[in-house]
Amino acid sequence: MTKKNGYIFTNKEHPQRGIMSTVLGIVSAVSIILALYFTFQNGGVAQPRYGVATLMAVILAVAGLVLGILSRMEPDKYYLFSYLGLVINILVLTGAGFILFAGAYGI
Repeated sequence: MTKKNGYIFTNKEHPQRGIMSTVLGIVSAVSIILALYFTFQNGGVAQPRYGVATLMAVILAVAGLVLGILSRMEPDKYYLFSYLGLVINILVLTGAGFILFAGAYGI
């Protein structure tokens, strides 16, 4: 009997779209967190630039979500960054939706 060395040779790699999805999700999450932080520092009064930053973060999150879905559909790849990007972008979109809901109903 031969002993296995534990090496697995494969040609799988992380998809570029999945990595970009994760990066876009992190950038959009950080921008929304900073907009919320600066709004709280300003006594709850949001300046228009914080709204624009949140809008841009939502646009980036939608793009990241699309890239994450497209990267998940690629065959024979590692899907860590695809799933990570999907989760982060969905959380960002949910957070932005909660911010809009809280602003509309005064929570």
